Amino acid sequence: MRRIHQGRICLFVLFSAVAQGMAFGQTPEGAVAAENRTLPHDLSVWGMFTAADPVVKAVMLVLLAASMLTWIILIAKTIELAMARRKARRAVEIILQAPNLARAVTALEGKGGAGTQLILAAAREVHLSDALLDEAGREGLKERVASVLSRIGQGAGRQMAQGTGILATIGSISPFVGLFGTVWGIMHAFIGISQSKTTNLAVVAPGIAEALLATAIGLVAAIPAVVIYNMFARSVTGYRHVLIDAAAGIERLVSRDLDFRANGKQAAE
Repeated sequence: MRRIHQGRICLFVLFSAVAQGMAFGQTPEGAVAAENRTLPHDLSVWGMFTAADPVVKAVMLVLLAASMLTWIILIAKTIELAMARRKARRAVEIILQAPNLARAVTALEGKGGAGTQLILAAAREVHLSDALLDEAGREGLKERVASVLSRIGQGAGRQMAQGTGILATIGSISPFVGLFGTVWGIMHAFIGISQSKTTNLAVVAPGIAEALLATAIGLVAAIPAVVIYNMFARSVTGYRHVLIDAAAGIERLVSRDLDFRANGKQAAE
């Protein structure tokens, strides 16, 4: 009798467990199976990308393209700035060592770069004003030379800064574009919860993970863009300072030549 009583108790416990499983809609084995069905097979970055909503996937592609553009600009502008700075510094050295404007023009002619443009523009202005020096005086020539040098220097600085504005745009809007993809993905994840009529975390987790991946890619695109933009802003400012030094040296050469001419002497060779 005692064994029969123990058997009845075991059957009661078993039926109770089965009833609880049915009350929640599935057995423990069924819950594991359902969870395995709802979880994606690939939880890697590529797997989440391929399983993402089309809108979220488009957002990720746009952000990846912006990130690639950032690195392309970095490589191209770094080479361009390095070459321009080297030519400008070489021009400054020649200008500072030259005894007069003619020697500086001869040394820099054909070398290219903004420094050469500055010295040639100054020489052209001096040549055009040569007939007016005795009557109009020297101050007008100095003002015209300074104006020409200023315009060329500003134009060279603007040309060197071209393309860096794209970095500022990428750095400012990429986090918001990624956030849009995240909001869209989470919205569709909750819609999936409503349609499946279940609150199982395995149903909503993949969609939320895919949505958060968009925010992560947005930050990956934005942070380097901001850093690189600031780096180029400092580099372009330094380049402009080198051109200012070159312009100041040219103005001194012009002033020196004018003083020698006023005194009836020839500039030092």
